[in-house]
Order: sequence, then C-alpha cells, then structure tokens
Amino acid sequence: MAGIYIHIPFCKQACHYCDFHFSTSTKKKTELVEMLCRELELRKDEIGQQIKTIYFGGGTPSLLNSEELELIFKTIFKHFNVSENAEITLEANPDDLSEEVIKMLDASPVNRLSIGVQSFFEADLKLMNRAHNSEEALSSLKIAKQYFDNISIDLIYGIPGQSNEQWIENLDKALELDIPHISSYALTVEPKTALEKFIEKGKVKPVEDETYREQFDILVNKLTKNGFEHYEFSNYGKPGYHSQNNMAYWLGKPYLGIGPSAHSYDGTSRRWNISNNMLYTKAIESGNLPQQTEKLSITDSYNEYVMTRLRTKFGVSTDDIQQKFGEKYRNHFLKETGKFLDDGLMEKIENTFHITAKGKFLSDGIAADLFYID
Repeated sequence: MAGIYIHIPFCKQACHYCDFHFSTSTKKKTELVEMLCRELELRKDEIGQQIKTIYFGGGTPSLLNSEELELIFKTIFKHFNVSENAEITLEANPDDLSEEVIKMLDASPVNRLSIGVQSFFEADLKLMNRAHNSEEALSSLKIAKQYFDNISIDLIYGIPGQSNEQWIENLDKALELDIPHISSYALTVEPKTALEKFIEKGKVKPVEDETYREQFDILVNKLTKNGFEHYEFSNYGKPGYHSQNNMAYWLGKPYLGIGPSAHSYDGTSRRWNISNNMLYTKAIESGNLPQQTEKLSITDSYNEYVMTRLRTKFGVSTDDIQQKFGEKYRNHFLKETGKFLDDGLMEKIENTFHITAKGKFLSDGIAADLFYID
C-alpha cells in the first residue's frame, strides 16, 4: 500500500493560527499545477507499489478548477498504478463548496471530502480569520451530503473564549448532520503566526491547559458514545469511514509528497520539497527536484514507530520492536513503560502496549519519554 499527497499552496486569506506553506495570490495557480504534474512525471518510478490513497491537502485544494483537477488526475493515472477502490480525498473550505463545485467534484475521481469547518460559531471563525461563516459551514455540508457519502469535517477545540458548552454544541451539530468522520485538533499557538502576536500583545487571552484537557475529554466521551471509534489521537470514525490516508501515515506506509513543502517517505528516508512557490517552479522547469533528504537511523525509525503507533488503536507491539529494531530497543521499551503501567496511563494486552483512556491526552509526552536517546 502506498499513497500520493498533493500540496495545493494557495488560500484566499491567512488563518490566524496557520503556519503551513501557502500563498494568498492565485495568479500563478495554473502554472504551479502544471509543475505539480511535471513533478509527478519526474518521480513516477520512486514508488513501485499500487497507489491506495490520493490526498489533496494545502492550502486550499477546493480552489482548483475542473481543468486543473482533471490535469492532475490525468497525470496520476497515466504514470501510477492506482487501485480501482483507492480512497481519494480533497480538502475543501465551506465557502468554496457551492452546489456547482460539489457537482464538479462528484464528477471527478474524488470520493471523499474533508471539509474545514473548524467551528459552527461565528465568533470563533472571526477570531481564527476563517474565510467562511457559520451559515456557509452548514449549507456546504447539507449540499455535500447529497452527493458524497464519505465526508469528514475538521473541528478545533481550545479556541480562546470558547466555553465547554459551546464546544458541546459544535459536536452536537456535527452529530445532527450525521457526519461519519471527524478530525479534531487543539488550537495550538505556532511561532510567527498572527495568533501568537495577538496573545503576546494581550489582545487574545491564552487558553489554560485544563480547558484543553476538559474539551478533549468531552470530545472523546461524546463521539465514542455516538458510535465513533477513536482510532487515532485526533481522528474519530464510524465503522467503514476511517481515513485510509491517515492510517497509512501512522502505520509507516510509503507515500509520495508532491508540491512546495510536501514531505515524502519511503520506509528508510524522508524527503521534503522547498517551501517557496517560485523556487519550486524554477527547479521543476529545469528538471530538478527541489528537495532535501534525511536518511533515518535505526534509532530514528524506532522513535517514529513508538510515536505513531501509540497514537493509534493498534498500540506498540514488542514483537514488532524485536523484529524491526532488535533486542536492545525492545528491552529499552519494556524498561521505560513500567512507570506508565503503574500509573494506569498504559496497559499491556498480550505483547502489545496501549495508551489507556486516562493517558490519551498525554500520549505524545508518554511517547517522547519512551524514545531511545543515543
């Protein structure tokens, strides 16, 4: 199983919390799409496996028009062996999803929409500088459900000024709309973002750690009680609607990252493209790949395995550690997990270790404590 990720580096406006690579000028969008297709051609032999997932991320992929989307798909299907039942996801913003656009997407190979709702409250959307409003969030989902069965939405918790009651209302609205998959993230304050500056200047009050924990617990309890499986730290799906793309990342499957700032992974190394549209275009035009490569050591691979698996329902298998990395790493893992087992933050089922409900909010910190440091 392998995947292709395509980064569309354009947005209508900058969200106050976002530190992803994008441009708010779309003048060279068609030209850059042509470069994406050229990169696909240049890298067609990097992954010999069948492609099971294609994911359009960004940025805002829903800014693509039908001709641009068609060109990308034509290139992919020409140069790669794509499974007949491949999961093909496109991220979209509610303000782009008119019925005309949704019909266009329905007529394309796209079979899954990931819609960036973030919140159904107008005040939250304005604080985050989202391009859509609450009415567009609702209307886009109602129209999308007429054409797509496999729909995911993003919801953010820990928004400054957002009460637990409002967070519950957000979740209730998603449940009322019968959305089968929800990805939910804490609003983190990233360096050099507008949100960081607002907090530094006292314009926005920072959120207390306890609020993040309370809203995370509300999220887990409400969704699991309503038929969702918490299959990865930030992802919740009803049966049959788990994101195959997300699971491939967490299970260490290879993927090809196309476009400015996109990352790739082949099982032993990571590559990432330059985060500059102009320099990316110049390099691809000349037949060069504007990327850097990091060869993963056995310790890097072990640490990544622990980090990613502990986030999922699959957990960490000491048999896998023994097979993949050797006895030294297995013994280290067993030694370091003792305190977390004693504190009830982890549990052992046969030879597999999982984060407990008590420890889930702390899973990334627990994983970091289990890393092997050379």
